[in-house]
Amino acid sequence: MNVDVFTLCDFAQNTPGNKMNIVGTFNRIFARQIPAVHPLCALAVLMRFEQIEQGTKNIRVSIIDSDGRPVVPTLEAQLNVQISPNESDASVPLAVVIQQISLPRYGEYSVDLAVDGRQEASIPLYVLQAPLPQQMPPASPQT
Repeated sequence: MNVDVFTLCDFAQNTPGNKMNIVGTFNRIFARQIPAVHPLCALAVLMRFEQIEQGTKNIRVSIIDSDGRPVVPTLEAQLNVQISPNESDASVPLAVVIQQISLPRYGEYSVDLAVDGRQEASIPLYVLQAPLPQQMPPASPQT
C-alpha cells in the first residue's frame, strides 16, 4: 500500500474516471487570534493498493496537537478495495471535507492517516501568528 497524495487543501473532489481535483494545497494557517478557526478545507488522499491487498480497509484520519491530543473528532471510514484481475494495483481517491477546525494555540499540529490501524502518512499543519498590517504614514498636506 502506498500513499501517493496526502494534503490539506481548499477544495478536493473525486471525479469520474478515478480522478481527483485538488485546489489550493497548504500546510500553514495564519491567524490574528487564538483559537484559530478555519471555516472550510479538505483533505485529499490518493492511496494505491496491490492485488494482494484487496478487501475492506479501515481508514482513520486524526488531527492532533503537539502534545498528541486530538483537536477534532477522529474521522473514520471503511473502503472496499477491489482490483480487476487483469490489473496489478488500484488507486483509491478519498476527498474529505472538514468544516470549522478550531485550533486552540499557535504551533505545530499533525494530520495523520492510518489504514487498518497502521500509520501510513503524516503531514504537519502550522498555525502561525499573522503579522499586523503595516500602518500607512499620514498623508502629507497638499500645498
